[in-house]
Amino acid sequence: MTRNVTIKDIARAADVSISTVSRTLNGSSAVAGDKRARVLAAAQELGYEPNAAAQGLVRGRSMTIGVLTQDIASPFYNEVSRGIDAGFAGSGYQPIFVNGHWEIQDESAAITALTRRQVDGLIILGGRLTDQALRDLAARFPLALVGRRVPGLEPMCLSIDNVQGAFLATTHLIQLGHRRIGHLTGVPSQRDAVDRLEGYRLALADAGLAFDPRLVFEGDFNETAGILAVEHWLGQGVGLSAIFAANDQMAYGARLGLYRRGIRVPDDISLMGFDDLPASQFTLPPLTSVHQPLFEMGQQAAGAVLHQLLTPDEPLPHPDLPLTLSVRESVRYARP
Repeated sequence: MTRNVTIKDIARAADVSISTVSRTLNGSSAVAGDKRARVLAAAQELGYEPNAAAQGLVRGRSMTIGVLTQDIASPFYNEVSRGIDAGFAGSGYQPIFVNGHWEIQDESAAITALTRRQVDGLIILGGRLTDQALRDLAARFPLALVGRRVPGLEPMCLSIDNVQGAFLATTHLIQLGHRRIGHLTGVPSQRDAVDRLEGYRLALADAGLAFDPRLVFEGDFNETAGILAVEHWLGQGVGLSAIFAANDQMAYGARLGLYRRGIRVPDDISLMGFDDLPASQFTLPPLTSVHQPLFEMGQQAAGAVLHQLLTPDEPLPHPDLPLTLSVRESVRYARP
C-alpha cells in the first residue's frame, strides 16, 4: 500500500525546510522564487494531495457549504442541486446536502447539524423556516435563498415571479380557445402554490372568465395528485378542455390518469405544467410547461455565497431570472 506524500517528503526532494514547504503550499507568506518553484515541482512529481481539513484550519475555514434541500429525490431539487454543484466546481468549496422534508423541525435539525460542522456558508432551497430564522442565519453566515423572498434579505433571494408564470401559462391556454381550464394546485401552505393559483385567477379575470372553484383541485406537488385530480373531475362530471398543473410532476400524474380513462392529450384535453423539468421534453406527448431556470438558479446561488465569502465588501449582484414558456405538443386549440 502506497503511503501518502507528506510535506517532509517534499522538503527533502526540494532541498528546503519544512516551513518553506508549508508557506509555499498555504500561500501564507512570501517565498523566494527559486525555492517556491522547487517546492511546486517536487509536489507535482511526488503526487502530493493536500489535506483539505488541515488547509481549512490554516485558513480558518472548513471549505464546505451547507445546502438545505427539501427532497433530494425530487427532480426539481435535483436540477437545482446540480447547478449548485457546478457553481462550486473549481472553487475549492464542497457543498454538503441535507434534507428538510418540508418539516420545520427537520429543517431546524439539519441547519444545526450543518453549523456544528462549521460550514462556511449556507444555501437554503424553499422550506418552512420563518423569515426571522433566515434573517438570524444571514447575520451569521454567507447565505443564499432559492425560491424564497424574505424582507431585508432581497439581494440573497433567488426566486421567480410565480404569479406571472401562472398568468403566462393560463393566458396561453385561453388564447388557444380554452375556457374550462382545470387548475391542479400545490400545497396551500407553500407560497409557490398560492402564487400560482393567484396567477391562474388573474388570467381568467383578465380574459373576462368567471372563476369556478369546481375547476380547482388541491394537490401536493407529487405525481399521485395528478391521478387523483383527474379521477375527481371526471367523477364529479366537471367539464374541462385543459388542465394547468402547478408543477410538472403533477402534470405527469394527470397524463397517466387521462390515459387510463382513454382520454387523449392534447386531442381531448390539453395539458400544461410548470417548472419545465428535463424529462418534460421526453414525455408522450412532450409537455408544454413554464420554464424555470433551475440549473442556473443553483449556479447563481453558489455564486452568491462565493461572492460573500471572497468579496464581502462588494454589493451582491441581483441576477435576473426571466420566465419563458416551453411550448410543446401537449396543448392545442380547443375544439369548437
